[in-house]
Amino acid sequence: MADTPSDDRLAAAAVEEALYARIGEATPKRRLEATRRAVELLGDPQRMYGVIHIAGTNGKTSTARITESLLRSHGLRVGLMTSPHLNRLSERIVIDGEPISDRLLAENWADVEPFLQMVDAELLANSEPPLTFYEALTVLTFACFADAPVDVAVIEVGMGGEWDATNVVVADVAVLTPIAMDHAEFLGDTIREIARTKAGIVKPASRVVSAVQSEDAMDEILRACTLSEATLRVMGRDFYLLSTESAVGGQMISVSGIAGEYRNLGLPLFGDYQADNAALAIAAVESFLGNGEIPLGAEVVEDGILLSSSPGRLQIIDHHPMVILDAAHNPHSAEALCRAIMGSFSFTRLICVLGILQEKDVIGIVEALDPVVDHFVVTQSQSDRAISVSDLADTVSAIAGPDRVDSRGDVDSALERAKELSGVEGGVLVTGSITLIGEVRGGSGHG
Repeated sequence: MADTPSDDRLAAAAVEEALYARIGEATPKRRLEATRRAVELLGDPQRMYGVIHIAGTNGKTSTARITESLLRSHGLRVGLMTSPHLNRLSERIVIDGEPISDRLLAENWADVEPFLQMVDAELLANSEPPLTFYEALTVLTFACFADAPVDVAVIEVGMGGEWDATNVVVADVAVLTPIAMDHAEFLGDTIREIARTKAGIVKPASRVVSAVQSEDAMDEILRACTLSEATLRVMGRDFYLLSTESAVGGQMISVSGIAGEYRNLGLPLFGDYQADNAALAIAAVESFLGNGEIPLGAEVVEDGILLSSSPGRLQIIDHHPMVILDAAHNPHSAEALCRAIMGSFSFTRLICVLGILQEKDVIGIVEALDPVVDHFVVTQSQSDRAISVSDLADTVSAIAGPDRVDSRGDVDSALERAKELSGVEGGVLVTGSITLIGEVRGGSGHG
């Protein structure tokens, strides 16, 4: 007999339903005033703890998770906000290493909802749309962290930076991961425009830590730091990834941070880009804890790196054949994924289960994957934003050739077909969108 949902689960489901009834994340509003008004009515909960704010195109979530792990290893109580979620909304609100409980989610919502309704009424009176899903969720998250309470919150930007709802925070440390083309319809048609929006998280006198960037992106970051009189530390100039070496279950890395050197760290994540993310996270934590002037304890760094995780990022969920999930959803992340596959795995045959959402650079993603993939199995997730199987198959066939493409109407049958094609010694890569990864994880028991 199926388990009956508990009262707490039902209450949390009601919160999720209320949030999903709002304007979705696919159509963000370029405004901060609405979120700012809501947190103001709540007494500015986002000012009750330290903040590390993370923006960029790729690597935000992994960098946020590694940063959170390092801070917890230091003994702090940490809040972590990431997006989107893979299986359940509560994954986006993590307190002390665990997704928020159903009970706390419902209790905090009961406290916050009346204030959200007040702001909705004010917005409607001014002929503006009410708070969106993401704006309301951001306010709820900040309130949950204040209620916990946490010592520090690691906040991942949802989209862009300047007008993202999370940008009501005044961060102690602003982190910029690699910036590339994505969400051009909202952020701009050039790297420079996108970087200008993302650099909007830089605040007066904040400490800024950046990954290696293109010249155009770095120009905008430097401009933002100059205007805000913020200090800037850049990977490759102020801190370095000294080495990385493949190891069982991940890699061994050595990092020269802003303040100290940390050698032979076991990172349980695959890919050079994850090593870069770890170096960026170490620099961010050094900046937060000691303004980049005091080295972190060796054990703190060793434990924080060793215990870090990033579900849905080069995540192995099965063997014989090996099944790897990766949420790459733009050409830049697909290229990094391919480098990681070539550097960390050796397959006799690699089959790719591919599902991509509308508005994405499908041709760029497929061209990036094509050199390492032997055969594509095209499918679509249950998201209403998913590109249809037939349309995606046409695009993939035009690049890879029709003889290298199969189509399946649902994720389960696509995965089964990929396993058949790979053979026991081959590998299966599932990629293209977060929604696809979420469905495979949920069905595999890795939700």
